[in-house]
Amino acid sequence: MASAAATETIHLKFYMHDIVTGGPSSPATAVQVIKGVVPLANDPTTYFGDMYVIDDLLTEGPDAASPAVGRAQGFFQFASMTEYALLLTANFVFTAGSQNGSSVAVLSRDVIFDSVRELPIVGGTGGLRGATGYGLLRTHSVNTTTRNAVLTIDMYLRV
Repeated sequence: MASAAATETIHLKFYMHDIVTGGPSSPATAVQVIKGVVPLANDPTTYFGDMYVIDDLLTEGPDAASPAVGRAQGFFQFASMTEYALLLTANFVFTAGSQNGSSVAVLSRDVIFDSVRELPIVGGTGGLRGATGYGLLRTHSVNTTTRNAVLTIDMYLRV
């Protein structure tokens, strides 16, 4: 008779730096690759279907100069015609700390003006192979002119 393997719950907290408008000292890490054709209500600069590919820095603290822990690599797309709701598909690749060499995959709906958004964890690699769980995403800060944002992410993983 097989017995269920014990699972471990891991909590990871980090900050994601989404740089849409880069500069000489910090290049863009979220680059638009598709321009939609239907503008969102009350915003002529954002379109249903707009897609951005990301390679965002993950850090221990909210300052971009704090120690790096990895990268968020994937894409987000404006997937609603009526609200600021994104389809977010990303691999969170850890390059430092206890999860160095591991990653987790997220597939989620992100209503960006909600105070807390849930990120379903759909898998993992390395020490996080087969991970399940969820993340809680909060906007730490955003510059409405540049659209650059710092996001706080708390992940609760079962492996």
